[in-house]
Amino acid sequence: MNHHVAATNSSSTVDARKEAQVKSAGRVLDILVDLADAPDGMPFAELARRQQLPKSSLHGLLAVLTDRGFVELDPQRRTYSLGIRTWEIGQAYLRHRDLVREALPLMERVVAEINETVQLAALDGIENVYLAKVDCSHPIRLQSEVGKRLHAHATGLGKVLLAFLPEEKLQARFDGEPLLAFNANTIREFSTLLLVLDFVRERGFAVDDQEYTPGLRCVAVPVFDIDGSVLAALSASIPLMRAEEDRLVAALRAIAAASIDISFRLGQSEPDRRLTALTTWQGAVLAS
Repeated sequence: MNHHVAATNSSSTVDARKEAQVKSAGRVLDILVDLADAPDGMPFAELARRQQLPKSSLHGLLAVLTDRGFVELDPQRRTYSLGIRTWEIGQAYLRHRDLVREALPLMERVVAEINETVQLAALDGIENVYLAKVDCSHPIRLQSEVGKRLHAHATGLGKVLLAFLPEEKLQARFDGEPLLAFNANTIREFSTLLLVLDFVRERGFAVDDQEYTPGLRCVAVPVFDIDGSVLAALSASIPLMRAEEDRLVAALRAIAAASIDISFRLGQSEPDRRLTALTTWQGAVLAS
């Protein structure tokens, strides 16, 4: 009986903590929205009136936001305004908008060349988010949609995006996170994933051999930003019935050429040597 009561109390404490965290997250967003409407800054008293929060709670939230760079305090005028981190996040959003606009014509070019579905994705945590898609004309093709999220370790796009993360960021993202198995082909061990990502980084492309969707193979390559970082990944998805080696190689060459052109449009001056090599790739795609 006592054990049951203890377990119940512990569960209630966890639920209460989660509820408090959700409320705090909502209040943080409300603060940012209010400050966005005040380009000249807002005094604490006005912000407190709008938020209807105890002064101590508002002070605590503003201290965290200021420390993280999302809010700035003008020490002379004693007003709060949006900080540089909000601008940086806005710029990241605009880069993704520019990315899709620049990528779509080149994705359409690839589909016209190989007649297989082409997708563009970016990384969010340990998931890849689909930003754009151009379908092929085959009746049997990949069924997916823009905005969908998939676990990165189980997709070609995701493995490319993970492979080009700094090691410390990669480790941090998977800290305590299990690798979900979607079928017998999915990578299940983090140590195995690290070996695969080394291989992806070396060759400049990744393969999804039915690791998320049975009967589907994908090849994927990185898309580089102006500073040489990987902004997104581009893939071609081919049902198993058509995914023989020569077709996969043709798809890999086509998306590598498209990625080079997208990266040029985004401001990169010199193509990545791995992508350049892939445009005339002669090796096997499915080799381990």
